[in-house]
Amino acid sequence: MKALDLFCGAGGASMGLYLAGFEVTGVDINPQARYPFRFIQADAMEVDIAGFDLIWASPPCQRYSAGAAKWGTSEDHPHMIPAIRDRLIENGAPYIIENIVPAASHLRAPIMLCGTMFDLGVFRHRLFETSFFLLQPAHPEHKGKIGDGRYHTVTGHAGGSSKRDGWKNGGTAEWRIAMGIDWMVGNELAESIPPAFSKFLAEQFLKHNENVCAQRS
Repeated sequence: MKALDLFCGAGGASMGLYLAGFEVTGVDINPQARYPFRFIQADAMEVDIAGFDLIWASPPCQRYSAGAAKWGTSEDHPHMIPAIRDRLIENGAPYIIENIVPAASHLRAPIMLCGTMFDLGVFRHRLFETSFFLLQPAHPEHKGKIGDGRYHTVTGHAGGSSKRDGWKNGGTAEWRIAMGIDWMVGNELAESIPPAFSKFLAEQFLKHNENVCAQRS
């Protein structure tokens, strides 16, 4: 089966789709030198999206971030969730839309995934709207905190710290381990989705697809 990853970045979500068994194509408006699969540099709102069995979309999240709300800069960033949803619905293929937790009001019945569900070294709470039925897995209790050596906040700069919040970031090597990603650097990691998240969702889609086919036969 073929999957398309829109706004793919360096390929975190793409890798999970691949590990679930998909042939993956990524699309991003910026060049991605370390993207590991077939890549098309194009605008996600203009590229041909026909012919795929599953489409993943991670539209820019800056508009919905806490920082944008705090500094009153939300309107400076594109509001792309409704536009990409309309495009995906018109296309007709099953889809997954990913974004940050503050974007919840713009997503339809999203589930939330956390790194603790997959034994990762990040919390990395993210929301996912799907066009197919999906139940959210149980959310384990956070038995650690950012900067304790086990958990990292993969944002900002590797090796950075926060005097206010009392944590110190790991370096790139620690970030890679925490995210389950071994080919990215710096900001690529900070903007990525752990492959474990997309692998889980893709596998749930495949199970859903099998159940639908079984009911029809």
